[in-house]
Amino acid sequence: MLQDATFWVAVAFVVFVGLAYKKVAAILGTTLDARSARIRNELEEAQRLREDAQAVLAECQKRQIEAEDEAEKILAYAREEAERVRVRADEEVQIAVKRRETQAIDRIAQAEAQAVTDIRNMATDLAIAASRRLFMERLASGQPDPLIDQSVKTLQNALN
Repeated sequence: MLQDATFWVAVAFVVFVGLAYKKVAAILGTTLDARSARIRNELEEAQRLREDAQAVLAECQKRQIEAEDEAEKILAYAREEAERVRVRADEEVQIAVKRRETQAIDRIAQAEAQAVTDIRNMATDLAIAASRRLFMERLASGQPDPLIDQSVKTLQNALN
């Protein structure tokens, strides 16, 4: 058997496979360990990125809540201010209406007084014109005026 070439080929093959297995196993182990380490690092990085993303999300949600609260405060202030402006405008309108009403009443009173004065003046002018016309007619007719005669008698009695 030691002389048989097949035996020695088989022994050489087994030795070759043993040595090759050691080398290949070492290379495969190193490669697999490196790949495992790389995958572990990537998983750790992914976990860290996930935690960072959650922190950023929590911060954004907090800011959103704060912004909504601030917006509500601004809206409430704007509503209050609008109500104050509306009330003030209503008061100013009421004051303006009262002032205009007072002015209108004063103008009406002035116009009424002026109308009364104008009517009195016209009545006086008409009475004077009518008296003048009657006086002129009586003078033209030559008849004595009983009113004048009576006024003269009353005046004489009052003087005596």
